[in-house]
Amino acid sequence: ARLVARGYRQEVGIDFEESFAPVARLETIRIFLEYVAHKNMVVYQMDVKTAFLNGNLREEVYVSQSDGFVDQYNPNHMYKLKKAIYGLKQAPRAWYDMLSSFLLSQDLSKGSVDPTLFIRRNGNDLLLV
Repeated sequence: ARLVARGYRQEVGIDFEESFAPVARLETIRIFLEYVAHKNMVVYQMDVKTAFLNGNLREEVYVSQSDGFVDQYNPNHMYKLKKAIYGLKQAPRAWYDMLSSFLLSQDLSKGSVDPTLFIRRNGNDLLLV
């Protein structure tokens, strides 16, 4: 079992200020594939399961106790989240911030036009994430 936030019950301006969904721009994908074809390069594609768990939150977030797991001595108490959980509107931003920080720490640079593109050059080698 895992704790899941009811994202559909969160309200803009009260529970969160913004929503965030990083999506690669179509132009970036096209240019990437054209460059790969021109250079006769090999492409390795992978899909990342984005459950958005364990990202650091920018603000304080509280959730009510889950049905079936209510403390009978403190039924009105709330949980203060230390990390993002699945279903939370803040989770995609927290996950992206954590991933972005990691990629930047590995000497990749963030694309200036597309913030979902990370680049690292090493001699003639080129890594695009």
